Amino acid sequence: MNFAHTGVAIVGSANMDIVFSVDRAPSPGETVLAATASLYPGGKGLNQAVASVRSGAETVFVGAIGNDSHGETLAGVITADGIDGSLLRRVADPTGQAFIVVDGHGENTIIVASGANGTVVELSPQERAAIAASAVLLMQLELPIRTVIEAAEVAAAAGTTVMLNAAPAQSLPAELFSLIDYLIVNEHEACLIAGDDDVEVASLALAAVVGRLIVTLGSAGSALYDGGAIVEQVTAFVVTPVDTTGAGDTFCGAFAAAIAEGGQFIAAAEFATAAAALSVQTLGAVPSVPQRSETLQLAATRPLTIAGAVHPTQ
Repeated sequence: MNFAHTGVAIVGSANMDIVFSVDRAPSPGETVLAATASLYPGGKGLNQAVASVRSGAETVFVGAIGNDSHGETLAGVITADGIDGSLLRRVADPTGQAFIVVDGHGENTIIVASGANGTVVELSPQERAAIAASAVLLMQLELPIRTVIEAAEVAAAAGTTVMLNAAPAQSLPAELFSLIDYLIVNEHEACLIAGDDDVEVASLALAAVVGRLIVTLGSAGSALYDGGAIVEQVTAFVVTPVDTTGAGDTFCGAFAAAIAEGGQFIAAAEFATAAAALSVQTLGAVPSVPQRSETLQLAATRPLTIAGAVHPTQ
């Protein structure tokens, strides 16, 4: 395998999403009827890998799937999208699954069964080499935390930019904070990780311990922090959501691709915001991820901010 010191390495999860469409999510002890139940490829790692490659970045995926029908489906997605899946592990454990309830407003509730994802407890020499050869490493927290730390250490030692989407939220060790160049969280995750119910206080606490911080705020856009202080509030594009599943992952993958290409912080976030806006207009995580050309078309409606993020002529 030959890796150039470019592109994005994704170390993360791959799941089969079972999506139930309902008028409203059930209350405790209540049963509701779903209008539809569908299977979609997903998992935060795979979603972000798809977003990265569709945003124009060479992308390699490090993760695990089972030797089952769901695993075959996910492997097919990786191949079809042009993601480098040469390091994808096939294991005896079942492929990870996510059970997702989407209500009539496009909001979701998710339960994840890790399955094969939980077997990624140590990186191979080939996986470490792929991380070190990439411009950007993007991770989440659906793999064991020790693997996340190991990958971050490899990347930092090689001069690879380290990005962590700290979801699902959990307490993070100090050694990991010190390795992160970009931390990406939503407002709820920021509060949980920082241990403060005030999102602004929590954000400032996190911004003080990482290089750069992005706090996504749903329809309110996102707040960007650099050097411990807020530097920009990126407004969201006005759209009608159908399913918000995978919107955060689309943002992360598109942002990683823009940074890997040499984009500037604020402009890369604008590009990612456009990708996320497009993603909420289609049901399912992977099916909703837009192509680079679609994202550029929407992002170009803010022509000043797109400069430096991506190059429309490429």
